[in-house]
Amino acid sequence: MIRKGIILAGGYGTRMSPLTKATNKQLLPIYDKPLIYYPLSVLMLAGIKNILIIVNKGQLLQFKNLLQDGARFGVKINYIEQNKPKGLPDAFILGEKFIGRDKIALILGDNFFYGQSLTKKLKSCVNLNSGCKILVHPVSKPELFGIAYANKKNKIISIKEKPKKSKSNLAITGLYFFDNNVINYSKSLKPSKRNELEIVDLLKIYKKKNKLNAEHLGRGGAWLDTGSIDDYYNTSNFVSTLENRQGFKIACLEEIAFKNNWINKNNIKKAISFYGNCIYSDYLKKLVK
Repeated sequence: MIRKGIILAGGYGTRMSPLTKATNKQLLPIYDKPLIYYPLSVLMLAGIKNILIIVNKGQLLQFKNLLQDGARFGVKINYIEQNKPKGLPDAFILGEKFIGRDKIALILGDNFFYGQSLTKKLKSCVNLNSGCKILVHPVSKPELFGIAYANKKNKIISIKEKPKKSKSNLAITGLYFFDNNVINYSKSLKPSKRNELEIVDLLKIYKKKNKLNAEHLGRGGAWLDTGSIDDYYNTSNFVSTLENRQGFKIACLEEIAFKNNWINKNNIKKAISFYGNCIYSDYLKKLVK
């Protein structure tokens, strides 16, 4: 069972400059809440309560002012400052002490997941016994993504980075579940030409050991990347449309915690006081009527 998770919220967000000159990209709003709420909600839906957030050097206080120690959501949040981005696998090296002897989930701080069966898929992933499981989702333009080739048993037999021609359209999303070997495997990697440790190289180690499996988000699910301005606002519009049409909020952390019995009505009332007079607070008030 995976009980710990890492959110990688570093990086410079250069494609979204000058917005990211003012603050970390994960603190910018996706409709009515900061982007960081969405990956955090995914870990919480998976039942993960012990969380490490890796942030850029000099931006730690901004995250702490917003999320504090996580008690408002019934979780425990730890933080590590990263001097500079060194690739996704560096998260496991930086977080070695946090991980300890446990298995670990990793989610990219700019990824958005949504779907009726999402929670069920996440519960399946955290029950990982050994190896690695990655969430995959079909895309219309495989040449823009890392692509996985999986057999009928969801065993991944090949991985290709942005293939010009591909028989598979299963993109590797920004959500991964690893056994504890991930620490030593990450340490064994050599930097690529761009001087970073590459997640594809890490996944290939698991594939070579026949320990790499796919979990499908499924038809009707949504995986969106907020790496560019257009993607960012498309995601925000997606959330706005769903919330205003259906009347519920996506990634309301207090609601998830409340439904999981991690917090009580008094905690909700304190959260309302923290947020002040806003639409988000109005939604929380409905939970404690």
